[in-house]
Amino acid sequence: MRKRISLLAAAGLAAVGLAATPANAADPVFTLTSPAEIGLRPHPGQSGQPQKTSVEFRVENETGNVFDRQSTFTIDLTPLKGVADAALDQNQSHGCTLDAAKVTCKDWAIWTHGSNVVTLDLTAAKNSTAGTVADLTMTGAADGATFKPATTKVKVGGPDLVLEQAALKAKLTPGETQPLPIVFRNAGTESVHGVALEVNTTHGIGLVEKYDNCSYSKNDSPAQPWNAGWGTVVCVLDGEYKPGTSYEVKSALTLKAAPHAFIDGMTYAVHAAGAQPKTSQKLERPGTGKKLTVVERVAKAGPLSADIDPSDNQHEFDFQTKNTADFVARAVSLKGKAGETVKADFGFDNKGPAWVAYLRSGEDVARTDIVIPQGAKVTKAPEQCSGVNADGSHREQKLGAPRYFCATTHIVGETEKVSYPFELKIEKVVADATGSVAVGQWTPEGTKVADWDPSHANNKAAFVINAKGGATTPAPSPTTAAPTPTASTTPSATPSAGASTGTTAQGGLANTGVSAGPLMIGAAALVAAGGAVFLAFRRRTAGRA
Repeated sequence: MRKRISLLAAAGLAAVGLAATPANAADPVFTLTSPAEIGLRPHPGQSGQPQKTSVEFRVENETGNVFDRQSTFTIDLTPLKGVADAALDQNQSHGCTLDAAKVTCKDWAIWTHGSNVVTLDLTAAKNSTAGTVADLTMTGAADGATFKPATTKVKVGGPDLVLEQAALKAKLTPGETQPLPIVFRNAGTESVHGVALEVNTTHGIGLVEKYDNCSYSKNDSPAQPWNAGWGTVVCVLDGEYKPGTSYEVKSALTLKAAPHAFIDGMTYAVHAAGAQPKTSQKLERPGTGKKLTVVERVAKAGPLSADIDPSDNQHEFDFQTKNTADFVARAVSLKGKAGETVKADFGFDNKGPAWVAYLRSGEDVARTDIVIPQGAKVTKAPEQCSGVNADGSHREQKLGAPRYFCATTHIVGETEKVSYPFELKIEKVVADATGSVAVGQWTPEGTKVADWDPSHANNKAAFVINAKGGATTPAPSPTTAAPTPTASTTPSATPSAGASTGTTAQGGLANTGVSAGPLMIGAAALVAAGGAVFLAFRRRTAGRA
């Protein structure tokens, strides 16, 4: 069995080594990076075969320029003698050679975002002793450049927290609750002194109970809580957690779907206390007088996986709550004389009750389609908006277009007002010059009303310049009658040209409750005190053509 510890996703990512001083002040300085520490399953491994752990060494380039000279990178393997055996990962180690003493890699350029130098597959050496530690250091050299070395501590054995996957219900209704059972095991060779339980939930899902040994993220922006990030709960569970022993959280942990819940997800993980990922959110303790507790659990038949592998420290889950979100286009009326430039605020309001978030696909939730009335010319448009021809086809020039498509991000909150500020020059006064503002999901021709939007009549409104009679707020101009809501509303996200694939009919989140690919978990790295997880929350991954 094989696991990979990726540098970019590893918690405790470190560029370890002595600070190097360039011989010439103008020479670029590059940083070599690798995980701070990795653990190896003691020889010969659970299956009787040595288990590989892959460790990645990279070069980072923060100069902003490509370095176009040959660089040579070297890893001294002599400290690994009697501790671990090393081999090149053939898929990640082009241009590298390995002998008993060292690894040598040559690269002809260092690109602006850096690159992988070499990936080594390590296994514990025969007759190696659990607890033995060796340093693996990479150095670099090139004419006209200086490199800061990187060191990874390689340890045989160590603790290995393994989290059992909870049986959760994926299909919910607003306000529905369900328990969150937490069961974990130390499948390593050393005890863990203190465990941190971390639960991250999206805006529509949260934990009901509060405990004094748990810290809860504080939301400083109640009008737009989705901008504050994921809700985070970190509970520190004191005590010694011994190798080969299973434990379960005794106190109640209950998940609840909020009134605005719709397409949501969560991650839950256990780490050695102190090794949990850092969060930028403000965490507060409630002071309830209650404490989250853990008890030892009798192991079941068919024990949990026994790898020193941080990827089994956490799980994720997707929820789909039966709900709707009413997107309402805002009508616009302007007045002006020929030659004047006027400002306009186009967009729509989400009347809820649900928020809409395409967290897995990163697709835009909605598009606003703006048709410009006769006699007016757009002189300023926001970045999120593209000028198109009257039929919706591509147009090179952004300004002066007869029609505009404006995109949202992958999240629209349950009370959000989405706005796109424009400036228009009135070139000719045309009485009752009428265009339109429409909101819906992306289509090649413009927009379509989403299945989860309960009222189609308010998805389109009038945009009038110099209305007769001095009207300033024209009435909406519906194109279709409002549909009868169905018993179950299913969100959808239609990808644009060039958008990422893998979008489901549920708006980018799988409806099985158990995801096939990572939603929020980036990767993990084993550290000496136990497994730690770095959660890389996926933001937007696809733009509009």
